[in-house]
Amino acid sequence: MTLWFVFAIMTAAAVFAVLWPLGRTQRALREGTESAVYKDQLAEIERDVAAGLIGSGEAEAARVEIGRRLLAADDAERKAPAPSSLRLRRAVAVVALAGVPLLAVATYLRLGSPTLPDFPHAQRAQAPAASQPLDNLVAQVEAHLEKNPADGRGWNVLAPVLAKLGRFDEATKAYRNAIAYAGDTASRRADLGEVIAVAAGGVITAEAKSEFERAVALDGGEAKANYYLGVAAEQDGRSSDAASIWRAMLAKAPQDAPWRPLVLAALARVGGAPSAPALSDDTVAAAKDMTETDRTAMIRGMVDRLATRLKQNGDDVEGWLRLVRAYMVMGDRDQAKRAGADARQALAGNAERLRTLNEGLKDLGLDG
Repeated sequence: MTLWFVFAIMTAAAVFAVLWPLGRTQRALREGTESAVYKDQLAEIERDVAAGLIGSGEAEAARVEIGRRLLAADDAERKAPAPSSLRLRRAVAVVALAGVPLLAVATYLRLGSPTLPDFPHAQRAQAPAASQPLDNLVAQVEAHLEKNPADGRGWNVLAPVLAKLGRFDEATKAYRNAIAYAGDTASRRADLGEVIAVAAGGVITAEAKSEFERAVALDGGEAKANYYLGVAAEQDGRSSDAASIWRAMLAKAPQDAPWRPLVLAALARVGGAPSAPALSDDTVAAAKDMTETDRTAMIRGMVDRLATRLKQNGDDVEGWLRLVRAYMVMGDRDQAKRAGADARQALAGNAERLRTLNEGLKDLGLDG
């Protein structure tokens, strides 16, 4: 009797798990999206900068990373299917309420064995540990693609997973295969350019820029590609061009576009004024009022703080690349080389991160 009571509890839990999502309102679904979380994180960064809790260099890096995630989340939400109708949800609820218990009972009466003894604990302890689910998924998809290299859908599934794991070279190859076998689309070109840029430590290389330009040629409204083209202009020192790109995005975008705060913050960063009121940025305003000497000293202080942090925690590949790039901008190539050498030493025990570092240093012109 106890066994059947346990089964009844398990069945009730299974039915509840099916019915719970069906009972959620559309408002609750919207409020629980990743985009809302990333918007809050952007706002928190602005508050920390205004309060002087973090430097503008670190804030900029955080904005770029959160912005990348925000654009990806927005793209996923736009592609997600619309919520089902009320009638369909009720039908599914009825099937779940009646069908799940009946199916469970029928299956157990045919295949179950209540008298089967428990699996000995000693044997369970000797069983090998299972691999990580994500690793299993990647291995399965890779094995499938070895036999079916022209499966565009498989490459399209594998590419973002490889990027998440930090395997950027393989992710780049996967995105190129997805484009070749599943079709050339603006979103795939933008994703490919993003992976190339992330692998370079956030630098928009010529290769990444080319992919963003192809994405815009296919779809002029591709938000991710347009944003990164603005970042490319900013990194090239063409702040006015970057501001023009971002203003055009804001002019065409709906007011509730999830990436709007990111673009507004980028405009404030380059001193651009959008058509709508820009986000307040006390740090940028203070920097504008400084003399050239004071501004240089402020930048040098930020770079020194970053270098100190990396000496304490040297696992941050993007941080090392930002430090090297900062020294290059200040014209201190020798110091940039020393920072690159320190970074290689700190990351010597992690082959994947070391490879990412070396590729980023190569793009910055520091091969050796």
